[in-house]
Amino acid sequence: MKHMLLGTAALGLLAFGGIADAADLKMSHVRPQDATIDKELRAFSENVSAATDGDVSINIFPASALGDYTTVQERVSVGAIEMATQPAATGADRRMQISSFPYLANSWDEARAIYGPDGPVREVMADLYAEQDITMLAAYPVYFGGISLNTEPVNPGDPSDSNGIKVRVPGIKSFQLTGQALGYIPSPIPFSEAFTAIQTGVVDGVIGSGAEGYYASFRDVTQAYIPANTHFEVWYMIISNSALSELDAEDQDALTQAAADFEATRWEVAEADQGKWEQRLADELGTNVVELSDAQLAAMAEKVRADVWPEVLQDVGAEWGQSILDEIGK
Repeated sequence: MKHMLLGTAALGLLAFGGIADAADLKMSHVRPQDATIDKELRAFSENVSAATDGDVSINIFPASALGDYTTVQERVSVGAIEMATQPAATGADRRMQISSFPYLANSWDEARAIYGPDGPVREVMADLYAEQDITMLAAYPVYFGGISLNTEPVNPGDPSDSNGIKVRVPGIKSFQLTGQALGYIPSPIPFSEAFTAIQTGVVDGVIGSGAEGYYASFRDVTQAYIPANTHFEVWYMIISNSALSELDAEDQDALTQAAADFEATRWEVAEADQGKWEQRLADELGTNVVELSDAQLAAMAEKVRADVWPEVLQDVGAEWGQSILDEIGK
């Protein structure tokens, strides 16, 4: 907030260029301009500017313009980029895989209890970011993940046998193992190369995103979408500790409150937003949105929990990871 300084102190400051300049912060995100997150972050930026009387300006950089999300997290850690809203980069700390643990939540209510305010995963992720000199301001629920294919599905609800379909997965162990457990042939490929890999037939689909993500980045190569609920996708609004510490206490409070409001609003609309994007895939693109029964979803979840969870727990630290699962009740 702007403060009026009086007398000789104010004159002294003016002699050296005036009262401190307003903070000008860069915010990175992974979606194209005008995507849902882009619009919501621009509204957030306007709210922060209003709440701080213009002291804090947040400039939005969409479509990974400042770098891949892994690189961006590293740069936020050292203060080279001030802010981001994006997935957690597990390359910085393998324990961050707990955020995308497959089939951890079964419903939106359960997801909110796990990832929302005071949720066990939310709390531990804040601690992991803190170890990287980063403050988590908000969680951003995106969707339950699914499978995009540029070919016809093969037994999409039956994870018992290999279907022979090769899919791109992120370079994260939990996604690789989940793809394999569900019968696919996983191929770790960087996101920036995934579209071309599908287009040229290197792979026939993608695991690691959801309906909105596939519409935004893969709609021209998505013939079928399987809402398999592979994981709950949540992004985090983060700020470098150095950038946060340069704000005065009132501006810090205003930023923190705006972030809490941003998150609360998103939790209210996220479930409906997921349904909207699944419908857009079907109506606008003619995508075959596969319907899975509760029994099929349960079978997929059971197989992944049996095959994948023990290995991912070893990767993140069995005792540490199990203590979080115990807190969740899994």
